[in-house]
Amino acid sequence: MEIQIIHSSGQAPTNGELWLYYLSWASQCTTFTCISIAPIAGYIIDDLKGGPGSPGSKSATVVLVTIWELGEAVGPFFIAPLSEMFGRYRVYMIMNTMFITAIVFAALSPNTGLLLTSRALMGISVASNVLNPAVIGDMFIPEQRGTAITMIMFIPLAGATAGPVISGAILQILGWRAIVWMSVVMTAICQILFLKFFRETYKVRILSRRAARLNQEIGASEKNSHNWIDWTGLRSSAIRPVVVLCNSGVIGALLLFGSFVFSHFYIVTTTLPDILRNVYDLSPTATGLAFTANAVGTLASFAISKALLDRIYIKLRSLNNGKGLPEYRLPLSIIGGLTLPPAVILYGWCAEYKLPLFVLLFTMVWLRTSMMLAISPLTAYIVDSCGIYSASAMASLVSARCLASAVLPLSMSRLTGRLGYSGGFYVLGGLGLASTLLPILIYRHGEKWRQRSWYTSSISQSR
Repeated sequence: MEIQIIHSSGQAPTNGELWLYYLSWASQCTTFTCISIAPIAGYIIDDLKGGPGSPGSKSATVVLVTIWELGEAVGPFFIAPLSEMFGRYRVYMIMNTMFITAIVFAALSPNTGLLLTSRALMGISVASNVLNPAVIGDMFIPEQRGTAITMIMFIPLAGATAGPVISGAILQILGWRAIVWMSVVMTAICQILFLKFFRETYKVRILSRRAARLNQEIGASEKNSHNWIDWTGLRSSAIRPVVVLCNSGVIGALLLFGSFVFSHFYIVTTTLPDILRNVYDLSPTATGLAFTANAVGTLASFAISKALLDRIYIKLRSLNNGKGLPEYRLPLSIIGGLTLPPAVILYGWCAEYKLPLFVLLFTMVWLRTSMMLAISPLTAYIVDSCGIYSASAMASLVSARCLASAVLPLSMSRLTGRLGYSGGFYVLGGLGLASTLLPILIYRHGEKWRQRSWYTSSISQSR
């Protein structure tokens, strides 16, 4: 006789809210490590190359920042399927250890080659972007997921806000390596807490353990109860992110929309310094302070999402005879998509016609608020619609938006060079308005379209 547990009520752990806050704040280590390097990349390259003006310094500075995104585009394609095969816990532990090791190599790097390799490994080993939303799906019921995912997406952005400010101050006092060692200490503390307190949340892995333990107690054959590593299943899991993307038109459409919107982060980041310096004649210090407008927009979108995302879901569910649908996550995303194009066009006008500085700062707040409102519900939608395959679907989303963030800013630079800021951002705004048709159509027809894919059908969600 062999026991197989094939269903569970999926009760969330009793410390779910505690882990929500911990995962959110721990993820700041990732954003701090990534963004703190950006404003001082030129100083780092000059130090490693022996002084300013060395051949290839400018390109190396750009690569030092962007190679993280390229690594992060690769990592999810094995992090997500491995978590669905072996559970979240093991993958977190391995990838976090790899992440810390890569930061140590970066701190000790004697040349740009090792430093760039270390940054790429950091991007590859980032598990939080893929697994944190999946863990929320494991631990929270649908009525609570919207708020939870909002927090786990927005709170880590505090690290992105503090990173450039802290790195600029430490650079002048202790040097750039001290900044990297600070990241080592922060991530090591988080890893110790993970090892001590974190427990498996993936219900498939939990039930496998439970079945194996019961089989051991009754003396069942160990063939199936202990040897749970199915290499055929492992190969299937490894290609699942691509399969989910190709198999589900709904996920593919939202991935396209989300990647396009996410690229606006890097389009603004790469164009704003030149606008502030060359159009508004601001000093480097004033330029850095102007970036705090992004933090204001992030806080505004966080407050709106936290207040409304779950409330809208519950209201629409009550109007549908108590049946909740993933599509009920999308109204805020549609609002964000519709309000983003006017902000993009106004941003181009500010640069082209030198509108008052306060108008530019207001536009930055507007841009960031609209971007985050458009993006944050997509994560909740993927978790709700893909169920136990949400990590694989998130892998596709994260990889696509990283690639878009590496490619589209370069294209935007050429476009503004030909058409000017006003013309270039007119084109970008028009594309943004057209892309918003995707979440609108999915909101209206997504329930029917989802049934065409095994990974997003109602049967798949109920497993």
